Amino acid sequence: MTSERDFVAAAIAMNSVGEACTDMKREYDQCFNRWFAEKFLKGDGSGDPCTDLFKRYQQCVQKAIKEKEIPIEGLEFMGHGKEKHENSS
Repeated sequence: MTSERDFVAAAIAMNSVGEACTDMKREYDQCFNRWFAEKFLKGDGSGDPCTDLFKRYQQCVQKAIKEKEIPIEGLEFMGHGKEKHENSS
C-alpha cells in the first residue's frame, strides 16, 4: 500500500513539462511544502510566500506547453487567483 508521504515524495520528484521549468518546480514545491508544514498546518494561513515562485513557474510551463504544441483547449487550470467552481447539478 502506498502511503500519503510516498505520494507526496513522488509528486515532488517529478520533472516539469518543460526541462527549463524543472528547477523552478522544485523550488516552488520546497517553498510551498515548508510553508504548508510550518505555518498553515499550525493555524497561520496568512499569506503565501511562494506566490511569486508559482507565477514564474506557471509562466514557464505555459511557454513549454505552447512550444511543444500540447493541446489544452477546454482545460481549466487551478492556481493562485483562480477559484474552484462548484457544480450546481
